[in-house]
Amino acid sequence: MQMGIDTKPLTIGQVAKQAGVGVETIRFYERRGLIAEPKRRASGYRQYALDAVRRIRFIRRAKELGFTLEEISDLLSLRVDPNSTSSDVRKRARDKITDIEDKIARLERMRAALKRVASKCKGRGPTSECPILEELEREAE
Repeated sequence: MQMGIDTKPLTIGQVAKQAGVGVETIRFYERRGLIAEPKRRASGYRQYALDAVRRIRFIRRAKELGFTLEEISDLLSLRVDPNSTSSDVRKRARDKITDIEDKIARLERMRAALKRVASKCKGRGPTSECPILEELEREAE
């Protein structure tokens, strides 16, 4: 659906439905500066252009790929900065890949440690003699 001359402004509810988010999410994105606060009708209701739906979908997709709201703001800024290039965007993507790989490595270490601790438990006896709880206490010291 393209924004044409005849396209009527959208309400916040319509934008939320088309973008697949809640109304409060849109308001949150406005407060964070990720989407511009729209014009208001005389009645005070917000009037959004279809462009707001595309921008929110962009934000959702970037979040799904692991970008933080601050990083998404940076990506949105690059899009309108005449001095930025695709290599600037590629650098952000590669940095995010490195970040994700680091998180995966940490999660794998956590999984291995938890498997090691869980394997010590036979699932019988009182919790006062639970090897998992004992191990966690030992690790905390």
